[in-house]
Amino acid sequence: MKKFASLLLALVMCLCCLTTAALAERAPVAKDDLKIGFIFLHDENSTYDLNFITAAKAACEKLGIAYETKTNIPEGQECYDAAAELADAGCDIIFADSFGHESYMIQAALEFPEVEFCHATGTKAHTENLPNYHNAFATIYEGRYLAGVAAGMKLNEMIEAGTITADQAKIGYVGAYPYAEVKSGYTSFFLGARSVCPSATMEVTFTYSWYDEAMEKEGAQMLIQKGCVLISQHADSMGAPTACEVAGVPNVSYNGSTVAACPNTFIVSSRINWEPYFEYILNCMMNGEDIALDWTGTIATGSVELSAINEQAAAAGTAEKLEEVKAALAAGTIKVFDTTTFTVNGKALTSYLADVDDMGDFVGDTEVVIDGEFKESFFRAAPYFDLNIDGITLPEGM
Repeated sequence: MKKFASLLLALVMCLCCLTTAALAERAPVAKDDLKIGFIFLHDENSTYDLNFITAAKAACEKLGIAYETKTNIPEGQECYDAAAELADAGCDIIFADSFGHESYMIQAALEFPEVEFCHATGTKAHTENLPNYHNAFATIYEGRYLAGVAAGMKLNEMIEAGTITADQAKIGYVGAYPYAEVKSGYTSFFLGARSVCPSATMEVTFTYSWYDEAMEKEGAQMLIQKGCVLISQHADSMGAPTACEVAGVPNVSYNGSTVAACPNTFIVSSRINWEPYFEYILNCMMNGEDIALDWTGTIATGSVELSAINEQAAAAGTAEKLEEVKAALAAGTIKVFDTTTFTVNGKALTSYLADVDDMGDFVGDTEVVIDGEFKESFFRAAPYFDLNIDGITLPEGM
């Protein structure tokens, strides 16, 4: 009896392995049969979601792939419901664009093993190890750094013109949440600014929402009242840019140019271009190739971009300087999180365990300082830089 039970267990395990292998090695899907579904947190009124929506349409139309979209899907059970509806509608791939969608996408991936689920900004694909669940992000900290260089050059121009003094070169930053993604973004932006304007400082405020136009506008106005002479953001509405335009304060936006609405103050914007990733996953399906478990786009893949520079607001020479720094980033001669360029509590950073595996315990598990650099988006695609460096003022109590 024991021998029979052992044989039965071995057979079950074998079948499980074969099932997993079958899921991982899918047959090619003909272009005319392929369909992808998209789940977006908001709609075109959000600069964040508009960036995804534009890329999704461009990739699908370029490759001639059928697609279906669902907008204004909250980070709750509604995401699972939307994913299930898309799966039932015949989608072979389903993509969601917001961090809080992740657990519901994993739930759907378990429920629909024949469908591929791809999720932007998520952290769990490399630990869940589901053959049909994937994360993706890009090295946007490089884009933020470049945008910061443009901001620093504007500060220098203001100092040279006598508009401000060097010790008044204070940047304001409207962030959504104090998550690693946001911290990585504003820190890289600040380091870019300070690389050309050493006296620059920064103050950050949080709205605790990805999209709240009133709160973002109020946050920018508050920072301006506190002496910030240039504003940037990691939040998804036009609140901060329009506040800057009204106040005449230079602005570096995110996820797309705001020059049409803010012609006098918009300088430049960084963004992740998701079109290369969408083309990649669609081509994987058509070629019968595995989709990477955790995909990281770069400047080289065309995934990290800057908008056109608004010459009316930018400092002279900005375009040339950005090309110079971009080339250095690509060559590896500039490292965004070079530990010689910042301190934490007055001390150099020589070692740090980051919470890469994101098991919910907020405990660091991976050494990420290697050869004098904090290796962001190296051990997983989504950011894990969550340090508070000197020179950046956070809300009281943080």
